[in-house]
Amino acid sequence: MVAWLTGPETGAKMGRVCYKMAFSQGTIAMEAHIGHPFTLRFTGHRTCIACGREVKKFYGQGLCWNCFNTAPEASPCIIRPELCRAHLGEGRDVQWERDHHLQEHLVYLSYTGNVKVGVTRATQVPVRWIDQGAMLAVPIARTPYRQLAGAIEVDLKRHFSDRTDWRRMLLLDDPRPGLAALEEARARVPDVLAPELRPFLLAGEPVLQLDYPLAQVPPKLVSVQLDKLPLIGGRLQGIKGQYLVWADGRVLNVRNHIGFHVEVDGS
Repeated sequence: MVAWLTGPETGAKMGRVCYKMAFSQGTIAMEAHIGHPFTLRFTGHRTCIACGREVKKFYGQGLCWNCFNTAPEASPCIIRPELCRAHLGEGRDVQWERDHHLQEHLVYLSYTGNVKVGVTRATQVPVRWIDQGAMLAVPIARTPYRQLAGAIEVDLKRHFSDRTDWRRMLLLDDPRPGLAALEEARARVPDVLAPELRPFLLAGEPVLQLDYPLAQVPPKLVSVQLDKLPLIGGRLQGIKGQYLVWADGRVLNVRNHIGFHVEVDGS
């Protein structure tokens, strides 16, 4: 899914998230489908997003076995930024590394039911936070390349989580406890971060609050996958992060289904 903010000016403290679902033929605006019947039907076909070859099984998100082992999009440093070697002129695809990882990165704290620390390319703000379903987020450090941001993240993981509990994230509706926790965590960072990494810290960055089109969450949530349940339909309750939420509590992670061929019915 493609997401963007509406309403506030750049630098504002709150933004409304809007979604489009991207397909090979184009995109559809999702806002009009919320509160109405919406069906996804898996055709049984999968296409590798890197090489375009049709496959029976994906490795990672939308990749065939060969691309999973060779494509820069699946390099170990995607998950573990501290392993990145772009600043050394190395990588699976050196030019791709220059374009994506030898770029300014941010280390951030977000609130997704708990305070977590993460890394993203500066140009991916606030998209990365929206993908994670963060209710609140704030940059805490800026680095010239990915590996250095990863080193800061690793050091801070001794004190803060780097994972999101998807159920807690979807059920989260009150930003006030999260704001207090986020501000407390941000205040701790200069004291717990290794001294040699402190020069990259930022001060006074505004906390961004994100408002998602998911007004009410079903009391019981069940994660579903298209390869096991090829037809998922019903009234679409809303969207948060990369999750479609139906009124009966079924939840689909769209990012986990990149490369799947689907047919869509909605009113």
